[in-house]
Amino acid sequence: MSSYEPRPSGCTLFEEELINAMNNFAHSTDAPAFDTAGMVHRTRRRRATLIAGFAAALVVAGGGTALASMAGASQTSATPAATATVDHSRATFLLGGVTKEPIAVDLTGQVLDTAKAQFLKAGLKLGRVVKVSSPGCKPTSVIELTPHSPKVVTEGDTVNVTLCAG
Repeated sequence: MSSYEPRPSGCTLFEEELINAMNNFAHSTDAPAFDTAGMVHRTRRRRATLIAGFAAALVVAGGGTALASMAGASQTSATPAATATVDHSRATFLLGGVTKEPIAVDLTGQVLDTAKAQFLKAGLKLGRVVKVSSPGCKPTSVIELTPHSPKVVTEGDTVNVTLCAG
């Protein structure tokens, strides 16, 4: 039999060798092994690390912004010196009887309507409203309450308000 004669299988010698080589290759290679549990673990770990990195970056950016605003406020202070003498405790009332500890409500710098709304919410009565001339405060803003902290007021008590006249 010569190489030019047809084979009993109907294939040429080249075709038979090619088929045999492909069969040997297909039957000899190992199937790939995937470690799915390890892949899931790595993916979750990377995702958690990425989220933690973004959270840390946001905290640092937020902290940097807060520090910059505090530094900027201390360098460019446009508030008058008289405002620095405002005593927040004199415009704060302690609301008792709602929780175990009294709740502090600071009305410093608020307008009278806001103070009235807070009194209504707390069940307090608005007493005398007096305007006092005080430099460095916003006109018609609350500068003092009577009684103020550390005295505790309860529902039904009367609170007097002192406003800034300008």
